[in-house]
Amino acid sequence: MILYFSGTGNSEYVAKRIARRNGDEIVNLFERLRSSDYSELHSDTPWVIVCPTYAWQIPHIVRDWLKEALLIGDNRIYFVLTCGDSIAGAGLYNKALAKEKGMVYRGTAPVIMPENYTVMFNTPDQEEALEIVNRAEEKIDAIADTVKQEAFLEELGGGRLQSMIMNKGFGLIISDKKFEAGDACTSCGQCVRNCPTENIYLDDATRRPVWSGRCIHCMACINRCPFNAIEYGSSTEDRERYRCPKTL
Repeated sequence: MILYFSGTGNSEYVAKRIARRNGDEIVNLFERLRSSDYSELHSDTPWVIVCPTYAWQIPHIVRDWLKEALLIGDNRIYFVLTCGDSIAGAGLYNKALAKEKGMVYRGTAPVIMPENYTVMFNTPDQEEALEIVNRAEEKIDAIADTVKQEAFLEELGGGRLQSMIMNKGFGLIISDKKFEAGDACTSCGQCVRNCPTENIYLDDATRRPVWSGRCIHCMACINRCPFNAIEYGSSTEDRERYRCPKTL
């Protein structure tokens, strides 16, 4: 069974492509993460976790859910992490997580997808994003075949210290205080519905979104706003918004 979390569609596309190629079941973790639902899931095939890379580790919201979730049946687990460049030592942390959970670790594979961290980096335009996704498909299919064959996903070693330092630094600096919605906001509530931590609500008086301090910087609100009404201070004013250009 494939379990995925996706903010702007990259990991969703990867997960669905693997599921379609392998004929495997697939579950979007969004509602389970949002409601802290750890209820039983059963799989007769290895578990495959597909999610973004946050500061060279899996998102803490996914990690913490996995620690508590009741996953029964097959006890083997794979990880597939989308990234803009590298996952550094994420695999080492995933291996430790699997051991803590009493599962058999079967490797971590990176898939380079378009950059979506709008608050810090320039994101690609539609044409460039499509090219990146198209290039990734061969790698996605190879990962799917490895999982189907129940072989180990080969991964690069090292990077534990790199991942630890970057991840701790990321945890200290992420904030939602600079998010705000401008005059283009129509109070549609899309940002509220897309937030995996229920961090956003519409103010009763202004009907504009308000961020409540539980942000994980998944970029769903700013990138998936249908009216490009959300900014993160002045750093995002001239940047493209990103949503995965391909869907399944």
